[in-house]
Amino acid sequence: MVEIKQWYQRRVRGIDGVTRVFLAPDFISVTKDDNEQPWNTMKPDIFACIMDFFSSNQPVLLDEATLASSSSTINEDDDETTIMIKELLDTRIRPTVMEDGGDIRFVSFDDGIVKLALQGSCSGCPSSSVTLKNGIENMMQFYIPEVLSVEAVDDEIAEVQNKVFEEFDKTLDKD
Repeated sequence: MVEIKQWYQRRVRGIDGVTRVFLAPDFISVTKDDNEQPWNTMKPDIFACIMDFFSSNQPVLLDEATLASSSSTINEDDDETTIMIKELLDTRIRPTVMEDGGDIRFVSFDDGIVKLALQGSCSGCPSSSVTLKNGIENMMQFYIPEVLSVEAVDDEIAEVQNKVFEEFDKTLDKD
């Protein structure tokens, strides 16, 4: 799990209307709720928070080893099909998904079914199921015949991170 600097996450998520912050290697995706507050009133606070953080010269990640061992890292026990899936994700699929502010994390490959976790703006996006089936599944099946289906699964890492941040926020509220 990638641990993000606590105060940075807390500050951005503390801005009225922000529901999620997703950090990727090349971008930051901020998701807002469906409240009446428009983006143009939220952007200055979000931008200021991000700039304050980066001008502090603090590392974004607490654990660099965690960053190096991403879900698409090829492990010794990965079979040939799993290696091909991870390579296809990294070279063709993830870059395209990242252009829209999201990311995809490889979870598993069992009995012809690839399980992926959608992250960032892809998580909860209404068109993500279409992208998953019509785009990702078709591409996987074209290049890797062993792939029978692609399914989205809940991102357990994001759920754990949200719980940790909520608990941390509660401890701050007590102080």
